[in-house]
Amino acid sequence: MDQKKIVVVGLGYVGLPLAIEFARKYAVIGFDIDTNRIAELNNGFDRTKEVSKACLDGILRAKNHLSFAEAAIQANGLADELSAMELPGEGSIIFSSSIEEIRDAEIFIVTVPTPIDEFKKPDLHPLLKASETVGKVLKKGDIVIYESTVYPGCTEEDCVPVLEANSRLKFNEDFYCGYSPERINPGDKINTLTKIKKVTSGSTPEIAREVNALYASIIAAGTHLAPSIKVAEASKAIENAQRDINISFVNELALIFDRIGIDTTDVIEAASTKWNFLPYKPGLVGGHCIGVDPYYLAHKAESFGYHPQVILSGRRVNDSMGGFVVNKVLKLMIKKELLIKNAKCLILGFTFKENCPDVRNTRVIDIYMELVQFGLSVDVYDPWANADEVYSEYGVKIMNNLHHEGNYDAIILTVAHQQFMKLDVEQLKNQNGVIFDAKSVIDRNLVDGRL
Repeated sequence: MDQKKIVVVGLGYVGLPLAIEFARKYAVIGFDIDTNRIAELNNGFDRTKEVSKACLDGILRAKNHLSFAEAAIQANGLADELSAMELPGEGSIIFSSSIEEIRDAEIFIVTVPTPIDEFKKPDLHPLLKASETVGKVLKKGDIVIYESTVYPGCTEEDCVPVLEANSRLKFNEDFYCGYSPERINPGDKINTLTKIKKVTSGSTPEIAREVNALYASIIAAGTHLAPSIKVAEASKAIENAQRDINISFVNELALIFDRIGIDTTDVIEAASTKWNFLPYKPGLVGGHCIGVDPYYLAHKAESFGYHPQVILSGRRVNDSMGGFVVNKVLKLMIKKELLIKNAKCLILGFTFKENCPDVRNTRVIDIYMELVQFGLSVDVYDPWANADEVYSEYGVKIMNNLHHEGNYDAIILTVAHQQFMKLDVEQLKNQNGVIFDAKSVIDRNLVDGRL
């Protein structure tokens, strides 16, 4: 396909790796309204930890007219990644928050967050603001591709009118759209962008083929061209809804088996001996995808007069797990005759998943708030989480280091960070303290309870 200039709007967990990948073959501008984020990237720092400093340093060197291969060699630590990072001569990337710098682009890829509000309804504000920005620079022949997770119909029914209003151009005559749902798995260094098959779509058959060819040029795992934008949108929504429901099933099993008095992990290991059993594990379900996307699908269903039963019941079970964990911990403390009021508790982990700094929609907050309401003094330690971000978002102060060894009446492991796998948890509790493993990763002989 023609070498068109690409703008990636939104440089978070999805946008930054995508922008860098496209920059191997195309002229790319990474655009974000967060000027601090742009400054950090231009200084070689990625707060999401999805892109290494060596990689960003290589990009900065390439700006000084070195080839990307030469830049990679000069960036310590990147030389081993040459096969992955070497860019053809025409490839380039800059990071900017200036709308003037994106006016001459021809392809705009929107990768902004799509969260839910306090009532668990879709919050399209970031998506519509990004569409407004793109609309102001849209020209005839341009293509706008959305990667943000939405409900079926959102691109054409919600985003396109904003593009038309701000550009004064007509959809599918003057400009076109595509949708290719992101499949980034934060913290996963194995199943990376190019190794995951990409679903693509376009607003006309010709544009669909062009969008598909664009992604096929960078995705080694290949692409799947969906018959319409709505189908592509729906495919993303059900990917995460399916996983949410599967986890809610084993979470409900954990609630049942707790009453029976048997270990859920033992049951799952036994059932896993059958070839077609899916060994999901119980746990907290948060983050920006699994804990959010089912509500987008439910919202769309309800707009057609259908109230989804399975999807929302699964959400209710998963949202209840924080309370279940606290209830278990308090019972274990009472069994050991520990006083609840003013007891010292340590929560190990605050991010929504292991080995990742993302704290969006973390359900660890449910455990923290419940413990505080019961009158416990709660410390939180997470070597991956940004303390300022956690305080700004949740009002929780997290520790930078563990410094209360031997003083805790209760310890709850909530996130299986690699650092915690080497931690001597017993040294952190007092002689009669309780250890609860919400991830079932600690030796069962060392814990008082687990999911």
